[in-house]
Amino acid sequence: MPRFLRSLLIVLLIGYGMAAGYMYTFQRSFIFKPSGDVGTPQGTELATVEVGTFTASDGTKLMIWSAPPQAEGLPTVLYFHGNAQNMTTRDWRFAQILADGYGLMAVGYRGFPGSEGAPSEAAFIQDGLEVYDQLKAKGGPVIVHGESLGTGVATAVAAARANVDLLVLEAPYTAVSDMAKQSYFWLPVDLMIKDPFLSRERIGSVKSPVLILHGTQDKVIPVSHGRALFEFANEPKKLVIMDGATHKDLWKRDLWSRVKAYWSEVSSRS
Repeated sequence: MPRFLRSLLIVLLIGYGMAAGYMYTFQRSFIFKPSGDVGTPQGTELATVEVGTFTASDGTKLMIWSAPPQAEGLPTVLYFHGNAQNMTTRDWRFAQILADGYGLMAVGYRGFPGSEGAPSEAAFIQDGLEVYDQLKAKGGPVIVHGESLGTGVATAVAAARANVDLLVLEAPYTAVSDMAKQSYFWLPVDLMIKDPFLSRERIGSVKSPVLILHGTQDKVIPVSHGRALFEFANEPKKLVIMDGATHKDLWKRDLWSRVKAYWSEVSSRS
């Protein structure tokens, strides 16, 4: 091999190694994007919300917002939010949930504003299981709702707990590792990724009814992920594809009414 080709190959390999090393070291900053100030419940719709602290089994303190259902038999929504901002920026969503008399348990992830610790898939799932177990011990039905990144946490919780009453997945992915492969096809993602969130492998273990909602114009997580995850899920299940909806406007396009309608359907069977 000519010397200049060997030199070029060495430079390319060094560059590739540096890029791969950077991506491996800082990958969590691409997945988890906590930001914003910690808000407080505002308005009469959130008057019943209590701001509290959940202490995980390892001593890490997480911020939670909670409110009981307003009538016996109504469910509590255990809400796992997306990868950006923080839990309190979803307050307008929570207001709609509470306005219908449902209960609420919303969790601030580790490393996000209001909570201690550092983010990781393993920690998020363990925290989710512990919060779910405490909530379920109080009695009453529980809807586990995951939004975007939170769909991976919600799916893992429902896969590990057969007594979840309904799993709702809003703009879900088959796996974070699948998303990473689409963007970083030149890297050995499966060998490098620390937090793969393999929902496609977990959802087959979910025993509860499953509702998946996705938009046709979602440029963040393509609708093909929602369709594929639906195929992996067990019955009973429902897929709602919202024509023209993006990643961010599903709720504004009346997502909550779809959740309520499906809950009425599945709860009437039991």
